[in-house]
Amino acid sequence: MTEPAFTHLNPRGEPHMVDVGGKSATNRLAIAEGYIRTSPETLAAIDEERTEKGNVLLVAQLAGIMAAKRTADLIPLCHPLSLSSIEVDLELDRSLPGVRARASARVEARTGVEMEALTAVMGALLTVYDMCKARDREMTIGGVRLLRKEGGRSGTWTADGAQSPTTR
Repeated sequence: MTEPAFTHLNPRGEPHMVDVGGKSATNRLAIAEGYIRTSPETLAAIDEERTEKGNVLLVAQLAGIMAAKRTADLIPLCHPLSLSSIEVDLELDRSLPGVRARASARVEARTGVEMEALTAVMGALLTVYDMCKARDREMTIGGVRLLRKEGGRSGTWTADGAQSPTTR
């Protein structure tokens, strides 16, 4: 099997934004996930809404949505997209202990929406970190990955081991 060519490099090896002008716009979906591991005490403070900075999950949810909308400003060769939908869900997970984030992004476009879903997850998790760092500097973010993508020339893809994420 041959490796795919780097599409973000021109013939001189310089970075460039891929020309998607000849592609048809299709409905696309991407779902991503990740987590932040906290101390049990920090998780309890988040759950009981007794952190110094307010409702951590609500602010992180909004931050994830805002991050998805700004993806092209953060990732240099990413196309700006007019998102149809972005949903960010956060849930407490006592087995970590910590918070799990999942984002679902939709668009009708000529290019995929994976980066927006991944950026939403990272924005949400970084916000949890920011809001809790005064009480817990040992937090770690991990497991950020694409679970599913739909649409475009390559069709549907699901990550190995991903449990059938809902497509909303």
